[in-house]
Amino acid sequence: MAPRKQDAGTRSQDTRLIRAGQALEPLARTVGPPIQKGSTVLLPNAASLYDDANYLTYGRQGLAAQTALQDALAELEHAQGVTLYPSGVAALSGALLAVLKAGDEILVTDVAYKPTRRFCDHMLKRFGVRPTYFDPRTPPETLVGEASPATRLILMESPGSLSFEMQDMARVAELARARDILTVADNTWSAGYLMKPLDHGIDIALQALTKYVGGHSDVFMGSAAAAEPKLVRALSDGVLHMGWAVPGEDAYQMLRGLRTLPTRLARHGQSGLTIAAWLREHPMVAEVLHPALPGARGHDLWKRDYIGACGLFGFILKPGPKAAVDAFLDELELFGLGFSWGGFESLAIACDHQLTTRKLLRQYEGPLIRLHIGLEDPADLIADLARGLDVYAARRG
Repeated sequence: MAPRKQDAGTRSQDTRLIRAGQALEPLARTVGPPIQKGSTVLLPNAASLYDDANYLTYGRQGLAAQTALQDALAELEHAQGVTLYPSGVAALSGALLAVLKAGDEILVTDVAYKPTRRFCDHMLKRFGVRPTYFDPRTPPETLVGEASPATRLILMESPGSLSFEMQDMARVAELARARDILTVADNTWSAGYLMKPLDHGIDIALQALTKYVGGHSDVFMGSAAAAEPKLVRALSDGVLHMGWAVPGEDAYQMLRGLRTLPTRLARHGQSGLTIAAWLREHPMVAEVLHPALPGARGHDLWKRDYIGACGLFGFILKPGPKAAVDAFLDELELFGLGFSWGGFESLAIACDHQLTTRKLLRQYEGPLIRLHIGLEDPADLIADLARGLDVYAARRG
């Protein structure tokens, strides 16, 4: 005869305190998912402890909020699976490490985000992966046709960071697939909403969720999305083996930001185009680098592949010294001087210093400025830029 279970009332106070206050079952239903905090996951029975089909054995692998965010991002990206990382750079590094091995070569757009270049040059090289940088203006047939037999992956970013070159990523993906070369796109500019890389044949779509999905400049996260089951499994295994994890609180904030993403992006995009059109007519501006602006470089590719624009673009000033550029930036009141764009606020930076790290140096008529147009009234932002450009004109000498 099996022994009778101990009556809870006969247990010591210490034991009763430890066991008290456990979660209610079932939980009350709310609009958003519950934020669960826990490293230990309690399994239903002994058979579940070593059941390989049971992926959730540890809280690091994601609880309610993380899973809800992954499901929502899969819907956004038209993906079979999405993996989460504690930052955008971690998403890039985690995704590449999940699919590369020693001896591989990768082709990387020369206009990639600066931390992308740092990872390729300082980490991948140490583990026997050789990056080669290419001009995004290279025709897809030339780019893929000249890839070596060791080329495993092509990493693209369109529009390009800082200088906003457009690349025909769909054609590159088509040609690369025929040679069994993976394609990866950093799709942060479109936030997974304005353009769907997976629909265009690209294998892995990356995002710094820190930017537009978060939308408030107060939380870090990144994602990698894939449509092929084998790639989804490789990305998931990479997260598991590398020990990546994101907190439930951060996942909840990202999910909250995702709910308002279409509304915010529409405002960012429209205000950005309004300001870009104004800048193009200003006497101190040589060129506006905004692919959604009719007549701008890359507009035809943008029009073919995108349903809208975000608030990030660049412009080239008429020639002037660094002191004049600094004076322009320092005069701005509504534009903060900061790098991590995508929040509700407007930002401005000078780009020439970063351009020096590129392999393929490009000559512009004058200094390159990058703007992020936030949710402020565009008329106020134009007035702020006008004052700054007046100072620039006065300091040009």
